[in-house]
Amino acid sequence: MSASSPFDTRLANLRARMAETGTDLVALGPSSHMAWLSGVHPHGDERPVMLLVSADYAGFLMPALNAAAARKDTDLPFHAWSDDQGPAAALTELLDACGATAPGLSVVLDETMRTDFTLRLLDALDHPRRRFTDDTVGLLRASKDGEEYAAIKAAHLLNDSAVQAAFAALKEGITEREIVALIQDHYKANGAGLEFCSVCFGESGAFPHHYPGDTALAQGMAVLIDTGCRLNGYPSDMTRSGFFGTPDAEYEAVFATVERAVQAALDAARPGVAAREIDRAARDVITQAGYGANFLHRTGHGLGIDIHEPPYIAANSDAVLAEGNVFSIEPGIYLEGKFGVRLEEIVILRADGPKIFSELPREMQRCG
Repeated sequence: MSASSPFDTRLANLRARMAETGTDLVALGPSSHMAWLSGVHPHGDERPVMLLVSADYAGFLMPALNAAAARKDTDLPFHAWSDDQGPAAALTELLDACGATAPGLSVVLDETMRTDFTLRLLDALDHPRRRFTDDTVGLLRASKDGEEYAAIKAAHLLNDSAVQAAFAALKEGITEREIVALIQDHYKANGAGLEFCSVCFGESGAFPHHYPGDTALAQGMAVLIDTGCRLNGYPSDMTRSGFFGTPDAEYEAVFATVERAVQAALDAARPGVAAREIDRAARDVITQAGYGANFLHRTGHGLGIDIHEPPYIAANSDAVLAEGNVFSIEPGIYLEGKFGVRLEEIVILRADGPKIFSELPREMQRCG
C-alpha cells in the first residue's frame, strides 16, 4: 500500500478501534471486509486465505498459487503456502508474527469467512474469546469516506440514466426480460456491470423479489423497476414505479401513500436515531392508510461494497444511525393479483439529515 492509500488510513482506524475494544486480533477471509481494508480480493476456493491484523503487524495467509495476482493490490507481507505443504506451518508463522500466541486472546472473526477457515484459525489459538466484526471492521465500513461517496454517487447517476432509458423504451408487447437486457446493455456501454435487475409488469409487481420473465406489457399495467449496477467496485440500487396507460384511483392512492412513507422516513433519519425509528416512520404511514399487511419487508438496508450490508433499517434493529452511514429507504405496498408499488432511494446520512444519491425524481413514471 502506498503512503497515500486509503487502505493505510483504514488500517490505522481499525487498530485504533481494536485498542478501544480490547481486541488482540482481527481475522478476515476473502470477503468484502478484506477488500475494504486492504484492496485485496483474492480468488476464493477451498484453499485457506486470511488477513490477520494485530496491534503491530498485519499479514496474509496466502496460497502460493494466488500470491502473484494478489501482490499487485498490497504491499502487506504474505505468508505463502503451497498445495504440497499445506497451510499449517504458514499459519503458525503468521500468528507468531502477529504476537497472537498467548491464551485467551480477544479475536474478531469475519462472519462471512468459510467455516473451515474459521475453525482452522480457532484450533491454532489457545482458548480465544471470539466475536464478529460489528464493533470493529463492520462499524468502520458503515461510515463512508469521500472516495466511497464519490464512487456510489457515480454508480447512481449511471443508474438514473438506465432507468430513464428503460421507461422510455416501454411499448405494447415488450417483455420484462427485454427491458432487463436493455438496462444491462446500458450499463455495459458505460463501463459498468449488472448487479441485479427486477422488472415487474402488472401482477408481477406484487412480489417484492420477482424474477423477470416473459410477461408482455399491455395497456393498464403497473410497472416497477428495481435495478442496480456495479461501477468501479461500488453498486447502485434504486426503484421507480409507474403505469402504462391511465392509472386507476387505487393505483394513484397506493402510489401517494408510498411516497408519503418515503418522506416520513427521510424526515426521521438523523444521526443518533435508532434504525427501527426510521422503519416505524414509514410503516406508520402505510398502516394508517390501511395497507399495513401489504408492506412485506423492512424499510431498508445499508449499502457499500456489498449491496446489502449494515445498518439494516428494520423494526427489530438496535442499530443507531451515524453520520456517514449509507442505506436505502424503500417502503412498498404489494397487492397480490393487482400490482406493487415501491419507491427506493439510497441516502448518505449527514449531520443535518439524509442526502439522496439519485437525481431521478420519484414521481410516477407515466407511459403508453
